[in-house]
Amino acid sequence: MSWTRKLLVVLAALAATLLSAPASQAHEERPVTLPDGTGSVPVHRTGEPDLLVCKSDRADFGRRISGFPEPLKARNAELFDRCLKSGYRHLQQAVDAAVRPGMNIAVLPGLYEEEPSLADPPGACTRLKAPASQLGYQILSYAQQKQCPHNQNLVAILGKKNLQIEGTGAARTDVVIDAKYQKLNAVRADRSDGIYFKNFTAQRTTFNSLYVLAQDGFVIDDVLTRWNDEYGFLTFASDHGLYKNCESYGNGDSGIYPGSASDINTARGYDVPRYAIEITGCRSHHNMVGYSGTAGDSVYVHDNEFDHNMGGASMDSAFPGHPGLPQNHARFERNLIHDNNADYYPYVADGTCAKPPVERGYEEGVVCPQISMPPGTGIITAGGNWNLYEDNWVYGHDRAAFFLSAAPAFIRGEEALSKQTDTSHRNRYAGNHLGVDRNGEARPNRTDVWWDGQGEGNCWQPGTGAATPRTLPECGTERGAVSGGTDRLVGEPVKLAQLLVCADYDVRARRLPAGCDWYGARGIERVETQAALGVAVVLALVGGALWWRRLRHSRMGTAATALGAAGLALDVAGSTTGLTSSYLPAAALLLMGVWWTGTGLALRYQRPGLGWTTVVLGALTLLDAFDKAVLMIPWIPLSPAWLRTLLGVVWVLWAVAAAARGGRAERVEDTDGDGAGGTGGDRVHLGAGAAEGERS
Repeated sequence: MSWTRKLLVVLAALAATLLSAPASQAHEERPVTLPDGTGSVPVHRTGEPDLLVCKSDRADFGRRISGFPEPLKARNAELFDRCLKSGYRHLQQAVDAAVRPGMNIAVLPGLYEEEPSLADPPGACTRLKAPASQLGYQILSYAQQKQCPHNQNLVAILGKKNLQIEGTGAARTDVVIDAKYQKLNAVRADRSDGIYFKNFTAQRTTFNSLYVLAQDGFVIDDVLTRWNDEYGFLTFASDHGLYKNCESYGNGDSGIYPGSASDINTARGYDVPRYAIEITGCRSHHNMVGYSGTAGDSVYVHDNEFDHNMGGASMDSAFPGHPGLPQNHARFERNLIHDNNADYYPYVADGTCAKPPVERGYEEGVVCPQISMPPGTGIITAGGNWNLYEDNWVYGHDRAAFFLSAAPAFIRGEEALSKQTDTSHRNRYAGNHLGVDRNGEARPNRTDVWWDGQGEGNCWQPGTGAATPRTLPECGTERGAVSGGTDRLVGEPVKLAQLLVCADYDVRARRLPAGCDWYGARGIERVETQAALGVAVVLALVGGALWWRRLRHSRMGTAATALGAAGLALDVAGSTTGLTSSYLPAAALLLMGVWWTGTGLALRYQRPGLGWTTVVLGALTLLDAFDKAVLMIPWIPLSPAWLRTLLGVVWVLWAVAAAARGGRAERVEDTDGDGAGGTGGDRVHLGAGAAEGERS
């Protein structure tokens, strides 16, 4: 790597510190190894169950099955009689009795609170030595989970192979497993390859309803999860997995979380032989985010609905301790992703989320967002590569349909300079239906794309609507074909500043960053507007002083300064438009570029160094306007905004010195209108002190 490249990578890493790791971990677990991939997706087994689970209240059971279709009602009545004689009253008892692989457990309609599992841990289980997570729970080893299965889990399925657990009701709400906010997990399956879950509800935990860990082969079929501090479904470090016909809502992180799915395609391009996890036919709604996955690698997500969350779906490379980083090779197709505009941050601000979970009102619609994220967004990719987003309906969002930003490697604990710019690359957004529903009705997003500008080979479909930046690299008909592609090491400085401010969120400390519109900042409260206003004030004062002391008798200098003032005003106005794809920022840059160019030309004879530096600054500003409004310039590792910003700092200091050191104003007669003081540069100086001003 050349020294210039190293310098740029260092700059990228320094700039990326704006994206410092959020205060909370997405998910902390013991160190795990990804499966070897020799397993397979289990198949549902029919026939008589090996083990039965039911409650003993016949009258209650009768009420629960009274509305079933007659054949199903009769079948459940027959199973109930058998269960009273030879079955179990708690699911954990049946799991413990499943002593050989391939057994089926049938769970009859009822409410399962698993009272024996809720008892205080016995003896040595109260004194386990294990590291504590940032959330306060212990990160137990597998051996410790086996020793004390109910320290954290209502139902613990540890090392059971090819086990099937199925509710026998007419709907998944007929069988309910309820942790009553007294356990981290309602159901935990750990190292239990080939497990099949079907037709029940799990709810009310301080972390996950259904947790699948370190498994090669699982199916989640027609299961509902709800009302959890963190996740509805969490599958981690697993392969050969299938979610189908599931539902999740009321979760403080996401409804569906396939984190650290097996990283089987990391060395491949868009065409892959298989995916580790498939998710289809599911609906995830009224959560912080419908779907999320740190290191959500090789996940095929199709024909689902993610709606009425704060965000529809997200994947990221932003949290350490997750195998398979950086995230890669998610594929989203034919999903309905719409109306994800919920705002649950007020529940943090008013103290609701500081109460014990049982008192927060989750069942009445309260959600306590666990991490920082931009509400009103369809799909968020915070550091990911080779993801495919094709043929989805994405509509009705108050912020953006697609949100793409980088996540430098030091955030996940990797310090090598060569890795700091290893996201986000080659994400393809093509053939999606933006701003319309499936019936063709207009349901516009406020903007279709928000992108920080970092990465190589990213592309969007031709004709993408409102976007920031306004011009985007376009996808060709073939995957991998990109028109106008860029390869930038660092995102736009203003956007990085916004991400810095917005990342400073902590649900436990009730800290909602001021200045970030994710949390309700509007107008002058927004960091972008404050930055634009601050810059405008400084430049107006410095530019005005320079004009008054040096250029007020120059027609070119006066005209340029007037245009500059208009440009500064437009820049502040443009900053208030937020994510809308307004031309105001580009128009502001255009006017400011003309200001600096004209000012530099007017100064070039009086003060050649400052004059030509000002011309260069003007040219960079005009180039920045072109980059933002006409075409993102390829082949450059940094956007013109970075060079313009750095040179602008130098210019301000130089201009202040030039304005301060002069005597009284110089009058330069502009006979040819070029600001040079007449043909051939002849100048007429009027007023005492002019000679002194010339020497300065």
